[in-house]
Amino acid sequence: MDIINILPDSVANQIAAGEVVDRPAGAVKELLENSMDAEATQIDLVVKDAGRTLIQVIDNGKGMSDSDARLCFERHATSKIHRADDLFAIHTMGFRGEALASIAAIAQVELRTRQHDSELGTQVLIEGSHIVSQQPTVCPAGTSLSVKNLFFNVPARRNFLKKDSVEFSHIEEVFRRVTLIHHDLGFTLSSNGKTVYDLKPGTLLQRIAGLYGNAYKERMFAVEEQTDLVSIRGFVSRPEYSRRTRSEQYIFVNGRYIKHPALSAAVERAYGDLLPDHSYPSYFIGLTVDPSKIDINIHPTKTEVKFVDEHALFAILRSVVKRSLGQFSLATELSFDTPEEFNLPPAPKGYTPPMPHLKYDPDYNPFKAGSSQMRMKMERPEEPANLERMESPEPLDCLDKPIPPASNTCLQVQGRYIVTTLSSGLALIDQQRAHERIIYDRLMTQGDSLPPVSQTLLFPVNCSFSAADAELLGELMPDLKAYGFEMTPVGQTTFVVTATPASLKEADLQALLEQLLTDYKGSTMQKFSHRSESLSRSLARQMAVRAGTHLSQEEMQQLVADLFACPMAEVSPSGKKIITIVKPEELLK
Repeated sequence: MDIINILPDSVANQIAAGEVVDRPAGAVKELLENSMDAEATQIDLVVKDAGRTLIQVIDNGKGMSDSDARLCFERHATSKIHRADDLFAIHTMGFRGEALASIAAIAQVELRTRQHDSELGTQVLIEGSHIVSQQPTVCPAGTSLSVKNLFFNVPARRNFLKKDSVEFSHIEEVFRRVTLIHHDLGFTLSSNGKTVYDLKPGTLLQRIAGLYGNAYKERMFAVEEQTDLVSIRGFVSRPEYSRRTRSEQYIFVNGRYIKHPALSAAVERAYGDLLPDHSYPSYFIGLTVDPSKIDINIHPTKTEVKFVDEHALFAILRSVVKRSLGQFSLATELSFDTPEEFNLPPAPKGYTPPMPHLKYDPDYNPFKAGSSQMRMKMERPEEPANLERMESPEPLDCLDKPIPPASNTCLQVQGRYIVTTLSSGLALIDQQRAHERIIYDRLMTQGDSLPPVSQTLLFPVNCSFSAADAELLGELMPDLKAYGFEMTPVGQTTFVVTATPASLKEADLQALLEQLLTDYKGSTMQKFSHRSESLSRSLARQMAVRAGTHLSQEEMQQLVADLFACPMAEVSPSGKKIITIVKPEELLK
């Protein structure tokens, strides 16, 4: 009995769709790339309900003829390649001929297209791979393709989609990947009737600023090199603007976003010791390589590539980034403006400066007991800006260990650990994680019951963001107000900050709010979904005293007392260990 069957095209297309279009963002990527291959100069992306209800891409490209408008939905129908050898000289974004067939198999699709030299265009309606109708229509030159009710006939896959905020973040990421490298084209992105991005053609730096805010214009170093093997152009961030995630790291090859661990490592290693621990640079780097030297046909999404000369590319990229960091860092240190204190009037004619006279005490003896020099007044170290002083609640014995008395002498080790004594031994406390726990608990308590404690800024601060981040910040404003922030939107992407939490001393508010948004977006995509927990965790991390900060004896005692008053003093808000107990028997060894 025969058991092997040939699958119908509709089923084969649904299977292929699982590789190419696993979520709405996958369809967005394919449609945007098709528009670029059609030589469009303006591309508009419209989504509703994070792409579940509608994904529409409108371009002013070449358009298609009547026959091509129908043939483009057939599997492996493509205008990009004609023979197998073409796979090793790819100059277009797409070439498999699977995208439209896969999308049409799992959605209701409407295509409206017209070539520039034609008076009428063509409308094609498809539902689940079946052609519903094809007829002439009046439409602008170019192509408009609408994907409605994605996965309507594959309910199991639709059920695996995440909430709208998560799915839209994936769409936004695809949009950034496409628009960053194709900065010479105009793009718009609209979601549920609101314009999120309106990007005009320009330079790469202008495109970065359009996506992430004008502040990025001052944060970037240019990277540029031309060799026989590769042409490199792009921007890398100044070390002081490093981030805690790798969310702003983009490498492009021949106009295509790629993921390549070796090249990413080359950029990060170029920074060496310039970056703090667990911090990562932002970079936007484009490589141009001979197409015959790379293979991009190893994955359906075409984000993974292989290079013939991978080791050479690694060395060149690392060297170029390192050179750029060195040159620009030095340039920022050099100033050709004469400081005011050196603008001295010329000396009178014939003036001779007097010889300097040295005064000293011939009877000075630093080893003489009772010498006045031995009774020097010790200045108290300046308090760290981030360490706030607040009254602590009554201590709780959360570790089942006696709380160190307030009079206990504390010792700071390597500017990172606080050592204090317990009846059961020595306690080694990570000062940064401990402070994170203290601030986090206070923020959570303050958000729940206590009114916010704010400090009004002497000079209000203007902070600019990308359109998407500005919209998200607007949604989070009530939560931030509960912590003590006061800010007012000015225009579409700028906020004026007039007050901050009282415990927040000196801080770069632009960087703080950007990191807050980054952490929040990351938490919604991972295990942390409660808004107040996510914001409190991010604020605590940024407000905590840093490792390497010197603390006075009083400050260490206060921090230890506050920590032991926390219900969960053992671990930081992110789940990392705060306290290690060294028992007496371990000390005896």
